Amino acid sequence: MSLIELKNVYKIYNEGQENQVNALDGVSLTIDRGEFVAVIGASGSGKSTMMNILGCLDIPSRGAYLLDGQPVGEKSQKELSELRSRRISFIFQGYNLIPSLRVWENVALPMTYQHIPLQERRERALEALRAVEIAAKAENKPGQLSGGQQQRVAIARAMATRSPILMADEPTGALDSQTGRQVLELMRELNAQGTTVILITHDNSIAAQADRTVRVMDGHIVHDSLRDGILVPAEARSEVRAS
Repeated sequence: MSLIELKNVYKIYNEGQENQVNALDGVSLTIDRGEFVAVIGASGSGKSTMMNILGCLDIPSRGAYLLDGQPVGEKSQKELSELRSRRISFIFQGYNLIPSLRVWENVALPMTYQHIPLQERRERALEALRAVEIAAKAENKPGQLSGGQQQRVAIARAMATRSPILMADEPTGALDSQTGRQVLELMRELNAQGTTVILITHDNSIAAQADRTVRVMDGHIVHDSLRDGILVPAEARSEVRAS
């Protein structure tokens, strides 16, 4: 059983109106446990919409999304929130750190929703900050950090939750090239430890760091590359994997 499965998924805005937009237009996709997948496409291609659905931040207009075999579209907002807190961690280009909280408190915050005791939250936050080499800034506020340092905090936050799925939306977009490479290396380390990583990007060179790339255009998956580097049409992917 695949960890993630989209079955003929549509996401439609302003349905039935003249300005109707099919952000996703009949997308089918499977992702197995432990994969490192890059979803690549230009602005407006549908890749961020796909991430919102995969991350349980939104639900399809039509079609089915199964996470670990369980249909997501039937869940309430409260159930979706609980699912996210248990199964999925996020890294965003904008960091999404709370300015009034100290660095370690930002890292520990998602664990509050996992009902983890305060002492364990702090210990896990500091452990994650050490892993990304920024533990010395644990007592600082985000505004006292550089962009690269803030992104490391965001990665530490994702690491500390120990979620089986990591979704990263343009995580290197605001960083210099050296810091961007370090961020990608940290993501690869998480993947090597068993985390399923889904990276959203518009950059071919960033996508090339993943084991598999899924290219989105106008709400469709137009290509899906396998781990051996062969680029195949999405509809042929199941045949190639089975051979």
